[in-house]
Amino acid sequence: MSTRPPTPSRRALLRAMAALPASAVLLGELPGLAGTALAAAPPSGSATRYTIVPFLNSNDGTVNVYQSDDATDFRLLKSSAFTPPSNRIRDASVFKHTDGYYYLTYTTHTWQDVSTTIGFARSSDRANWTFLYDYTVPITNLSRAWAPEWFVDSDGSVNVIVSCSVTSDEWIFTPYRLKATNSALTAWSSPVVLSGIGANHIDTYIVRTGSTYHAFTKNETAKYIEYATASSLTGPYTISRTGDWAGWGSYREGPSVIQLDNGGWRIFFDGYGDGTYYYSDSYDAFATWSAPTALPVVSGTARHFTVIKETVSGGPSLAKNVTRSFQSANYSTRYWQAQSSLLNLPVVTGSSTAAEKSASTFTVVAGLADSNGYSFRDASGNYLRHWDFRARFDANDGTSTFAKDATFIARTGSSSGAIRWESYNYPGYYLRHYNYQLRVERTAGTDLFRQDSSFVPVGAWG
Repeated sequence: MSTRPPTPSRRALLRAMAALPASAVLLGELPGLAGTALAAAPPSGSATRYTIVPFLNSNDGTVNVYQSDDATDFRLLKSSAFTPPSNRIRDASVFKHTDGYYYLTYTTHTWQDVSTTIGFARSSDRANWTFLYDYTVPITNLSRAWAPEWFVDSDGSVNVIVSCSVTSDEWIFTPYRLKATNSALTAWSSPVVLSGIGANHIDTYIVRTGSTYHAFTKNETAKYIEYATASSLTGPYTISRTGDWAGWGSYREGPSVIQLDNGGWRIFFDGYGDGTYYYSDSYDAFATWSAPTALPVVSGTARHFTVIKETVSGGPSLAKNVTRSFQSANYSTRYWQAQSSLLNLPVVTGSSTAAEKSASTFTVVAGLADSNGYSFRDASGNYLRHWDFRARFDANDGTSTFAKDATFIARTGSSSGAIRWESYNYPGYYLRHYNYQLRVERTAGTDLFRQDSSFVPVGAWG
């Protein structure tokens, strides 16, 4: 019986084919993604880049900046990248505007204090930020304005969704929409309640697919992240999923949702009840989600962030329809080799037999599931795919599942010229050698894992 990697399930992937084809998703309607192409692996020479700007579990007076090429393994770009000239910085949300700058909006006070403003800052490089201003949200008897979140709509309008409470009940929050009335993002419309979500909801994050707005919002009493939909940004929303509907557990907040390169959707949320930061994936139009998984590296350090996704230049480049051999980045005498249909990592030298050299030579072709990705054929014409966590070679059976199993996304490796090969249908899982066998394993976010999963394409042995 197969024991495939646990998330997402094959059944979920098959549902995705029917329920959420990539061609149906309008990525241009997500924060910071205006004009972005439909979900796909980055083309050769380009890379996907995810950026987060969390405040710290130990310090809500500053934010770090982290970046990732796979939405799983985040690495520090700059520590203490922005400290406001006064007040605090919590719940920072980031997007890239049409003027080329990155903008932050954030909560300006710690949770115990009255907080009637939200802050704004901008950067040209994501590492160095300039304070712009604190904006007083114009709501009568306002007590707290928290967790502002950017949302860019399909018409290009820039909005902030902010959770507000009034002095008569300072802990009952309601989501409001502020709409920028100038391109400089210095003037805002009057606040409009997101109808249907209602009071006692906080940290409302919105994405749009087609004509539907999807809201992920924390019920402040139940401590669960709920799900609502509407045909208009300001509602009325219908909350259709409550309680532990997604299996994420309670005491979760700060949801942020982004589409991955393979068309699936990933939610990040702050598990403040247990001090862990989680992610979870969906492949069936948000109906079901994978078991929550702790985010490596930043879990326990980062608090409440949102994610911006971009395609940038400078990613791995590898020609297709050519033969190559693949050298381990940290064991330079060892190479990929097909052995009894399995992919192993033996020593290969000039004195190796012709059969060994042929078995260490592979044809690089366009990905079966995504032409921007990569697939690999051995000398017999079988394709490299993952099964039971193991990398092996099988004949293409023509199914969509096989195509996905046999497609890998090129990510930057641990050393110059090295490439890491991420599983197309199991984001965050990489081809990695262990005991000189190649397996598909979830990234641990460590330098050792990055090295073990890095391989240098070289001239073919055979």
